[in-house]
Amino acid sequence: MNMVQKITEQIREIVGESVKGCIDKGILRVESIPEIQVETPREREHGDFSTNIAMVLAKQAKKSPVAVAKDIVDNADYEGTYVDNMEIAGPGFINFRLNNLWLYKTVEIIHNEKDDYGRVDIGNGKKVMVEFVSANPTGPMHMGNARGAALGDSLAAVLDAAGYDVTREFYINDAGNQIEKFGKSLEARYLQLFDRDAQVPEGGYQGEDIIDLMKELKERDGNKYLDMEPEERQGIFIRYALRKNLDKIKADLADFGVNFDVWFSEQSLYDSNEITKAIDYLTEKGHTYEQEGAIWFKASEFGVEKDEVLVRSNGIPTYFAGDIAYHRNKFITRGYDWVINIWGADHHGHVPRMKGGVDALGIDPDRLDVIIMQLVRLLRDGEVVRMSKRRGQAITLSDLIEEVGRDAARFFFNLRAADTHLDFDLDLAVEKSSDNPVFYVQYAHARICSILSQIEQEGIRVPAIDGINLTLLKEDAEIELMRKLAELPEEITKAAMTIEPTKITRYVLEVASLFHVFYNLCRVMVEDESLMMARIALIEATRIVIANVLRLLSITAPERM
Repeated sequence: MNMVQKITEQIREIVGESVKGCIDKGILRVESIPEIQVETPREREHGDFSTNIAMVLAKQAKKSPVAVAKDIVDNADYEGTYVDNMEIAGPGFINFRLNNLWLYKTVEIIHNEKDDYGRVDIGNGKKVMVEFVSANPTGPMHMGNARGAALGDSLAAVLDAAGYDVTREFYINDAGNQIEKFGKSLEARYLQLFDRDAQVPEGGYQGEDIIDLMKELKERDGNKYLDMEPEERQGIFIRYALRKNLDKIKADLADFGVNFDVWFSEQSLYDSNEITKAIDYLTEKGHTYEQEGAIWFKASEFGVEKDEVLVRSNGIPTYFAGDIAYHRNKFITRGYDWVINIWGADHHGHVPRMKGGVDALGIDPDRLDVIIMQLVRLLRDGEVVRMSKRRGQAITLSDLIEEVGRDAARFFFNLRAADTHLDFDLDLAVEKSSDNPVFYVQYAHARICSILSQIEQEGIRVPAIDGINLTLLKEDAEIELMRKLAELPEEITKAAMTIEPTKITRYVLEVASLFHVFYNLCRVMVEDESLMMARIALIEATRIVIANVLRLLSITAPERM
């Protein structure tokens, strides 16, 4: 249950009934009552909730906003609700202060809902696909892929918690020009192993991993490919290397806590003729034209700066044509209501083209959201780290997991919004101190588990939540912690609506901070047994909330540290 939402609805009802009463009494002369907006003030001294309805009605009522607000407050009936009082502030805001009953109710709800606490149903089962990582399977996962994996997986989890029917999808770029260069690069390295004169093509793949792949193949099959025709040989090498690389990518992602529902092959779009079908559809609708032997998409008619080539003059479709076909497959063939793509910063210019392409397919472009993810810098001793000590190459996802662990990596990648640059401090990520955010949160959970274990060892019987007097929780630290626990369903709602999973990471940091404040100010094991039981109930509710958020982020909630 979302207590914040319930109270918001309760306040709307109180205000709405008051306005209707004022109209019936002739106090307010207004023809229609607009939607009543209820917000949480930024400053706590302005109350728990606030509405600007008086300012909205002032023109209709031909009164000042303050006068309208006074009429509403004077005629409001909030007996038996969570509202303690209403007051007028500033130019006509109505602020609401609540009694603490809603906080005690929140603790009860958390105990009753347990693992399900925080879940909401704003998605109503709407089918949404989150496509992320989608790295070229021509090499190992790098830092950009790692950030995208953490963000995408956490976003998918948040959307699931918000009631959407979520699919996680990896788009395998296993066709096109880069795969041809990959095949030629593999071939060159294979031939070099037999002292044949061969060069990696310009713009080809120079990594050590290419050499390692061909060494493994040579060890397995010897020289059986030396006398093959280049095209056949390259095809064999590509299939071999893609399988090996994809297996490694899948294993690394699994180690990172990311498991995709669908691995979608770009090549399948060619094999099923979907690219041709998509281009034919655009042509039938008048959205293409031919020029110098190439087929162009009239992108400029859809708000894009210039038109785009779909099929080159040599008859080979462009990457953009494949992307249009892929999105046609997502929306039309598979029937997704909402598609979210997480792309690297170098794809920024591709967003309006893709939106235009979707529009041309007859699909509302607002059903496509693209999150552009900025770059990651790894820091050690305050200096930028660019190379892997082990291989002399760019640090990979597996390197990162080995050095700082999955939990720290995922938490750090989810600390900053995707559209901001991220400095990843490797030293901080392994530090066991309150400066390390993931340690700080996990330590809060472990500390609660330790207290609960001590209670159990001492044979203290804790009654069910409905047998505990929660109204004894009156200290400021207790109240503030309960307020924060009450926000989880609303935070999940906001994170889903803004497709911003980092809100959840920041939220759990705030929960941990408020718990540590509570722990330092309020002893749990006190002589007053009733108060002790109330505080045990509060820390157990806190433990549930922290565990639920860490589960969303696919991060461990340890019982001891």
